[in-house]
Formats: sequence, structure tokens, C-alpha cells
Amino acid sequence: MQLGLSVSDSDVSSFTPLVVLELADDTKAEAITWLLNRIRDKQQNGGAELLVNQLLFPAQDDQKPNPNVFVVGSTLQRLLNGAEDVGLFKEFQDGTMRGFTYANRESFNDFNGDGEGFLSDAECQYIIKHELDTLRAKNEEHVPGYPKLKLYPGKSVVRRLQSKGVLNQYFPLHNKEDLKRLSFSWYKKFKLSFQPLDDIRHYFGEGLALYFGFLEYFTFALVPMALIGIPYYLFDWEDYDKYVLFAVFNLVWSTVFLEVWKRCSATLAYGWGTLSRKKAFEEPRAGFHGALGFNPVTGREEPVYPSSKRQLRIYLVSVPFVLLCLYLSFYVMMVYFDMEFWAINIYNEDPSIATSILLFVPSIIYAVVIEIMNLLYRFAAEFLTDWENHRLESSFQNHLVLKVLVFNFVNCFASLFYIAFVMQDMVLLRQSLATLLITSQILNQVMEAFLPYWLQRRRNKKVHKRMRRLMGDKELPLLGQVKLETEMNTYLGTFDDYLEQFLLFGYVSLFSCVYPLAAVLVVLNNITEVYSDAFKMCHVFKRPFSEPATNIGVWQLAFETMSIIAVVTNCALIGLSPQVKAYFPESDTQLILIVVAIEHVLLAFKFILAFVIPDVPKHIQVNLAKLEFDSLEAFKKRVKNEQLNPDWHDCSFINTKQKIYSRRMP
Repeated sequence: MQLGLSVSDSDVSSFTPLVVLELADDTKAEAITWLLNRIRDKQQNGGAELLVNQLLFPAQDDQKPNPNVFVVGSTLQRLLNGAEDVGLFKEFQDGTMRGFTYANRESFNDFNGDGEGFLSDAECQYIIKHELDTLRAKNEEHVPGYPKLKLYPGKSVVRRLQSKGVLNQYFPLHNKEDLKRLSFSWYKKFKLSFQPLDDIRHYFGEGLALYFGFLEYFTFALVPMALIGIPYYLFDWEDYDKYVLFAVFNLVWSTVFLEVWKRCSATLAYGWGTLSRKKAFEEPRAGFHGALGFNPVTGREEPVYPSSKRQLRIYLVSVPFVLLCLYLSFYVMMVYFDMEFWAINIYNEDPSIATSILLFVPSIIYAVVIEIMNLLYRFAAEFLTDWENHRLESSFQNHLVLKVLVFNFVNCFASLFYIAFVMQDMVLLRQSLATLLITSQILNQVMEAFLPYWLQRRRNKKVHKRMRRLMGDKELPLLGQVKLETEMNTYLGTFDDYLEQFLLFGYVSLFSCVYPLAAVLVVLNNITEVYSDAFKMCHVFKRPFSEPATNIGVWQLAFETMSIIAVVTNCALIGLSPQVKAYFPESDTQLILIVVAIEHVLLAFKFILAFVIPDVPKHIQVNLAKLEFDSLEAFKKRVKNEQLNPDWHDCSFINTKQKIYSRRMP
């Protein structure tokens, strides 16, 4: 069934397709007509005022194509108004970053003529996503054609359709020319240089650009650790003074590394206009459910779920489940030690090349089991966190991160802590750390890069072959591109990427005294990670929507927590070294007290250093203060003019308010 306008490559000149909207193939015709009318309708009527056309794929012999695929675009005027609605920050003529307003558009740098090229593709797609997400039900009691799919005034239409499976997916289209230029400057030529972070931000948005900025910064910050670790490892220094110096350097490095990153992050975020950008009002998650009630902030009807029920689910189900998983992790760890002792006994009975290789087998098996357990636990944690029914996506992510971090930390590092502080076997600790680190890096590269690339390449060949068979010599780049990208895997965000870096940071900061080559291995891993992640983003996954970000969020706290644990771990390792014990041959209590005292001094030094180093550079603080002062003066001027002349109004201020309230009022 054809609804609205169909589009091929010759028809798409009416507008540039930016977003693909795919409904279920059995969606009722009246629901499709209603949704398209709402998307096209004027803002003052509660619509999104966007352009949308239908894509019709040729019929296939083996399967019927989905007829409910649409491309969404917008006029330039609508995008510029939308940029003001979402609070987009752009560079002003005086060099500061200010919130964009259509009335003052000529005062912003790079705004020429009618504004063509002023907004990046990522910004345009983000604006369209915002308009679709804030498309709200008016007086409809249910979705047309679906009496059981209830609606109420103010409910997000797109979120409702998505949660009930009527809307399969919606995603931004790749721009072939921009993607080609980005790929060439990013990963196609191997070079030891900085990444094109501004280009990455321009194409993928601030959230992803910040991740790659952090990955690059982390890699360069590891270079001093690697340069010190290589001679330490090669010459096997066991002198007490050098041992302590290396540990202290590691502690100072982990603190300075994180504090300087805050400044780098603030500099990037300010240059991209997100540092001073106010966080948008957060809507309920698509999967959130509950009895219908009123939101005390917005006054709109929406589902309400008692916090007490959520807390009961967390403490009576989620917490016991996490503890059970931790117990299983410890049980697997003890099995690993049984295997380790078995391999050592065989080697002691018959030392040979074969038995020496056998010494590494238990650690390799254990590393593989750790990765499998982490993967299975991740699925369970997502299910549990979703079942807890968190209202906001930020709350959902925080609880998920906490669950995953606790388990991954214990699962990956418990055996190393046991070897270090219970068995006190530094040789086995070095061997286990090296084996776990190398094996996990190899597995991550296979699972994150090679396997997705291989699967996507097979999928691409099938799609190209199918399109050539159907269309013959006719070329339809848009249809082929949409078909290809529709079947691509969805990028699930930077969660797994940050988690990997968090664990690598743990391997380096916790036990670098024992295995100083850890930093070298992580540097090599991250260099390949940059290229593999860049390739994945460009060719394996669907293009993600831009996500405005000021910093790396909860992961900053996770890294800082790891650095505090590193202080305790390194001090304890120093206290266990034979060289230190030789100074206290008769008094273990005195040794423990001295180690604890040193640990407290180092922790105090960390917090002092964190306090002394400002999170935001001075010049950015001045610019932010100047922006706040100018905004306050403009507000005072507006109030004064309204008092002197009641008929005077700031048109841009009123227009903005009218846009906002017209979308909120049903």
C-alpha cells in the first residue's frame, strides 16, 4: 500500500533525506496516515512541521519488502528555528559560544546568506530527532487502528509507537561524501598524529567525539609510563628505592592524568558549545510504565510508578542477584587456582618446553571464561535494570553502570588481588596479569572489530547482489543506501568502549609495580583500538544520532574511584616486597602502620592535587562569566523597557516562548 509520496533518487531533489523512519510492515494504514500527517503538520497545530516521503523498494522473489520505510528531512528555515528550540550553541562574533537565536543569526560566525552550511549534518539530524521525540498526542485516546494502544494528552507519540513495536527504528543517514573525507583523514592512512576530533564531532556529535578524545588522551598519557616501564622490565630492577619511585610515579600519574583530562574535556566541550549549554528536560524512557498520573513539573499526564516498589525490586532482587553472580565469580576463580596448581605440579615433576607452555594454559582459559561471564552478566544486568522500571534514561544508565562495574571489577581483578595479598606470589602475579591482559585484548579485538567487520561485509554483499538482481542496470543509490543501512547493526553507545578503557586503566594503575610492561601493551592496544573503532563507526554500524555531552559523565567518577583503589594497592604491594620487609624483620605491626600512614599521605596528596588543579581553564571561566553577565544585563534591559513601555516586546524572546508552548499545549 502506497501512502503519501513515494520517492526514488530522481524524486528526492525536493529535500535532502536526513533520517530514515521504518515502521512494522503490518502497520495499519490509518496509523501510518495519522503519523505522517502529525509529522507534516504545522507547529502551531502540534505537528513537527517536517518533510517526509515514502520509499518504495522493488518486489523480491524470496521475500516481500517492507513498504513502510520513510525518509525525513526539513526546510532550512525549520532547522534554524529548531536549533534555537534545542538550545544549540554556536560561535558568536566576539569569539564566545552563545545560544543560537534566529533573530540574531547574522551576529554568529559562519552564518552567510540564508544560513546554508551553518548547521552540520549531525546537528540537523539531532534537531529532527528532537522534533520527532517531542511530537505529542493531542486529544487522541488511542493510536488510530490500534484501540489497545492508548494515548493521553502530552504523551510522546514516537516513544509510544517504539515501545509497542509499531515503529521498528529510526536512524540518521550517512552522508557519503562527508564520510569519505572523514575516513581518509581519520583511519585510512596510518600516521602517528592527533585524531580529527572536530571533524568527528561535526559528523557524529559531541558524545562520540569526547570518547575518541579521551581514548587519544589516555593513550598519549600512557607513554611516560611505558617509557619508564620498558627498562624496568628489561633490567629486572629489584632495588627498593627504584621500586618505590616507580610506584609513587604511578600514583601521581593516575591523579594528574584524570585532573588534566577534566581541563581537556572542558576545553573541547566549550569549543563545541556544550559546556555552557543547559541540559534539556529529560522525558520518561520509552520502556517506562505505570499507572496514569500527573507530572508535577510539566502538568502533563504520564505513567507514574511508586519509588518504593522500585526500591523493593532493587534491594530484594537485583542486589541478591549481583551478590550471587559475585559468588559464582569467586567459585570460578578458585577452580582456576586448582588448575594453576595442577599445571605447576606437572612442571615441577618434569620441566620441559611443553610443560612450561602448559603453565600459561590455565590463565588463558580463565581469561576466556572471564570474558564470557562478563558478556552473560551484561545481558542479565540490562534485563534487571529494565525490570526495575526507572523513569529516566540517566537513572537507568547509572544503575546499569554500577551493576556492570562492580561485577567486572571483581571478575577481572579478584584473582590478582588474591595472588598478591593472600598467596603473596609475585612471580605468579606477573604471569597472571600478563596472560589476562594479553588474552583479553586479543578477544576484544576479535569480538569488537574483526567479527562485526566480517558479518557486515557478508551482509553488504547480499544486499548489493539483491539490489543488482532486482534493478538490473538501473542505479538507485538512495534505495540501496537505505536498504544497506537499515540492515546494519545499531550502535549501542560508548558504554562498552568506556568499560574496556576502565578495565585497562585498572590493569595499569593497580599492578604496574609487578608488571611494568602493562602500559606498553595498553598503548599498543589503544593504537589499534582507534583504527578499529573508527572503521566500525564509519562502515559497520548505523550512524548514531548526535548526543550533546559536556564530559564523559559517570565514567569520570569510575576512573577516579579506580585511582583511589590504586593508591591502596600499590602501597600494599610495596609493603609486601622483600626489600621493605627486610627493614622490619621483627615487627609486622610497625610495617603495617607505616604502610597505612604512607597510603593516607598519598591519598591526601591526591585530593590536594585535585583541589589545586582547576577543572576548567581560566580563560574559559572568564568567557563563561562574561556570557552570564551579558545575559543578565540583557534580561534587566528587557524588564526595564517593558516597565517604561508596556507595549514593547522583545520579538525573539516572544517567538521562542510561542514555539516552546505551542509544542507543549495539546
